[in-house]
Amino acid sequence: MAIQQKKLKDAVWLVQVDGRLDQSQTPALDTQLTELLDNGRHFLIVDLKGTSYINSGGLRCLVSAWRKARQSEGNLVLSGLNSRLLEIFTMIGFDKVFQIYPTHTAAQKGVVGGK
Repeated sequence: MAIQQKKLKDAVWLVQVDGRLDQSQTPALDTQLTELLDNGRHFLIVDLKGTSYINSGGLRCLVSAWRKARQSEGNLVLSGLNSRLLEIFTMIGFDKVFQIYPTHTAAQKGVVGGK
């Protein structure tokens, strides 16, 4: 799994996750999201376009970061979910928790104003 992050405009940060998001890889994502949030970067887009698999630990990590962002008057949104990931998010009701966008470009418009 590879994780890349970059600053976009308007205090929005993009975190791109490639590969499998499972118990061996989730701690790396958790660390990066926590560091961003702890450093005052409260508007995050997590792009899962390159993510082929997610397990319960990966889902927990995303929910935890979403909660922390919301507590800080920020937001965490998702983008680029493939059909399988979208099916998982819908099946467990996370499509009602997270704002989900087809691309990170579309997500930029909703991350700040979509609280």
